[in-house]
Amino acid sequence: MNTMLSRLYCDYLMPSQIGAYRNLVRAALAAGYMQVSVRGYHDMVKNQQPLPKKLIVHRHDIDTDLRTTRKIFEIEKEHNIKSSFYFRLSTLDINLMREIEDYGSEASYHYEELATYAKKNKIKDAASVRHCLPAIRSNFIDNFSLIEQRVGRKLRTVAGHGDFANRILKVNNTEVLADDDLREQCGIEVESYDRILMDNIDIYITDRPPPQFYSPCSPLEALGRYQRIYLLTHPKQVETNWKANIKESLLRVYETLTW
Repeated sequence: MNTMLSRLYCDYLMPSQIGAYRNLVRAALAAGYMQVSVRGYHDMVKNQQPLPKKLIVHRHDIDTDLRTTRKIFEIEKEHNIKSSFYFRLSTLDINLMREIEDYGSEASYHYEELATYAKKNKIKDAASVRHCLPAIRSNFIDNFSLIEQRVGRKLRTVAGHGDFANRILKVNNTEVLADDDLREQCGIEVESYDRILMDNIDIYITDRPPPQFYSPCSPLEALGRYQRIYLLTHPKQVETNWKANIKESLLRVYETLTW
């Protein structure tokens, strides 16, 4: 019951945190932090550039809520910072992705082909889904190439989505990218969880449902305590969107029943 009540609060009753995100951006700027995209950060590491003493790598996974995504983007433009926005097939907004790229931030793919394949083909064990990785990777290449063509930009980084099916299978979508030939064929330079990104980071922070909001600590608390911060956020955790959340909940029920 507590889990159900917590989900209802998060999806439909939680006060907007958009002001808190604006305050975080401002506080980080005031504290001297450069705020960059995953792609921008990777370019620094790849090119062996001296890293800024104070740095926040902003990554946004667009699981459901395009309305709040737009609000986050506008805040970042207002303060002239850069970030990465990763869109699922279900949240693709080609015009917004082009706007993000034109501004100088990054818009790319939040992929989930492994989980999608398992659900579609009613596969419920890790060994069987791994046996199908060649077909899953072929699906990824098709989807990635189509998105890249529609956006009209070279997509150089991607981020794996965490689906409920992954938790049941105990297999991450990132296994799709554990293939050098696929990366070379697609021109993908880095996956958002690759060690090359994490090795130079002091703390990795991800958002959580209230009342926790962040783990292992608030990014505001991290300012000054840690020099290089990797921050993962989801628009859904920033502001409730009834329409998007109802749609997601109904899809989850349908997929659970039909898998």
